[in-house]
Amino acid sequence: MFYTRGTISLYTALDDRAEKMATSQKLTEHYLTCIICSDVFSNPCTLVCNHTFCRKCIVNYTKTRPEAISAKSLLCPFCSKMTKVSNPERPVEEWADDVKPIFLIQGLLDSFGPGSKDTTCCSYCKEEGETTPASVWCYVCDDALCGRCVRIHNRIPSARHHDVTDLSGEVKVKRRRMVMCKEHKDESVKLLCKDCGKAVCYACCTIYHRQCVSVVSLESEMQAMKAALTLATGNLSQRKEKIHKEIETKKSKLEDETFRLKEMESHINSETAKAIEQIKLKERRLLDEVKEMSDKYIGQMKADIMSDEMSVQMYQQQTELIDQALQSECDMDVYEMYQGCEAGDVEAVGDADLKERGRIASVTFRQDTDKLSKALDNLQLGEIEVLYESVLDLKATPVLQDTIDVKVAGDTSTTWPFGVTVVMVGGTDTVVVTDYNNKSVKSFYTSNNQPGHSKLLLDTPPYGITKLTHDQVAFTVPGTEQIVTVKVKPDLELLTTITTSKAYWGITSLSPSTLAACSRSPPCVDILDMTGNVLRSISPRHKGNTILQYPDFLSTTRTGKILVSDLAT
Repeated sequence: MFYTRGTISLYTALDDRAEKMATSQKLTEHYLTCIICSDVFSNPCTLVCNHTFCRKCIVNYTKTRPEAISAKSLLCPFCSKMTKVSNPERPVEEWADDVKPIFLIQGLLDSFGPGSKDTTCCSYCKEEGETTPASVWCYVCDDALCGRCVRIHNRIPSARHHDVTDLSGEVKVKRRRMVMCKEHKDESVKLLCKDCGKAVCYACCTIYHRQCVSVVSLESEMQAMKAALTLATGNLSQRKEKIHKEIETKKSKLEDETFRLKEMESHINSETAKAIEQIKLKERRLLDEVKEMSDKYIGQMKADIMSDEMSVQMYQQQTELIDQALQSECDMDVYEMYQGCEAGDVEAVGDADLKERGRIASVTFRQDTDKLSKALDNLQLGEIEVLYESVLDLKATPVLQDTIDVKVAGDTSTTWPFGVTVVMVGGTDTVVVTDYNNKSVKSFYTSNNQPGHSKLLLDTPPYGITKLTHDQVAFTVPGTEQIVTVKVKPDLELLTTITTSKAYWGITSLSPSTLAACSRSPPCVDILDMTGNVLRSISPRHKGNTILQYPDFLSTTRTGKILVSDLAT
């Protein structure tokens, strides 16, 4: 084959161009590509962390991050560093306008980026010192070619299929970002293997995908992929809008809840102020009573002192009169004084037998610390109720979480766990059960990832049980007419045994110092204190008939109401 000098020059130029193109490709991929849009930088800006992005990309990313908007800064998606903007009062879209790219990035863009190529003259002729007008642009070679050079370009087997475009008229050349195969460095990725889901070059397709059925060009799938991306964008926009509405709803709820919190705090403060005012009123009454009694007692003592002082003066005067009579030379004076003493004229006005009855002996203040402590325990300023979302799903299918076998070593009979409650001890849930048939109360817990239990034996079967405090329970022993309190450690420790006037079965706690228990004979619910005294007995009637017939178990609602389970049919 005969080649002209121009052809030889074109081949040589193509080889040089291939090497330069590879260098340009590497620079573009590693240094001139925005990691947000994966395209060559458009109006780049470099942040304080030295990471560079398209201005539009970094602004759009910053707009999605509330913390960056609040900080009036551009947020780097790569390292999350903030770059303060020079004029935060401007719209967010203009925040990156004053941020320039670093010198190196700008220099690379000027040399290898879009617009760096001359499209007016043929690149190959220019290297030969000629200025031949270019007629086409080769996107693969990234060069402008004249009519003669493009014909030679098309004769070369490796270049004849390159993507070229006509430069006539007002066609604007836009630099394409080509992706080269990692294994075949000189081959660009142009095919898509649908079977393997990989984008490959022609060489890879020939070597590795010969058995694959569906291998198509990327360009043929571009419209479908763009349509799918457009649909995905629509879906994302819908989701974004939905989440945006949820955010607005949550913000509204946040404002409402903040307002409600202040209202609740105000109500609690108001109730506390009322309770304090009642206490202060009782304080004033006590102080007034103490002052009244003390003033009366002090006045009484002052009167006694004055009376005694008058008696002393009288005795002194009578003594002086007696001395005068004794010194008198007249026998009649002595006789008259003697007669006066015999008649009892010399008596103390303040003698004890003349003092009035009902006198105050002393004034003291006695404080019943236990009674005051119980009163403070029973003081109810209010109750906090919390409703959790998605805690109770009425449509959900029940799932068995755990099973506790209440039969333990030493049990001689079938277990009858009539009463059960749960207390929290040291962060661990402890289940406490009354076993009627084995005359015992048992606790079950997990410690150090190992199951444990304890057993408290009784002389008489226990029945109902209730939680008193975070680590105390009370249960009934109807056979001996008793209520027993136990401390849960989580092992059980007997605290007190309360003797009652009736055999109680069900039991529930109304407060740390008040219980409700039900009796079957007579059928009623009694309110008891912790000593077993009946504060009130309830036996409701309806149309002349007693509602309760065989009360068995009790429970207290959060609002203080008592639920009664009755065995009567």
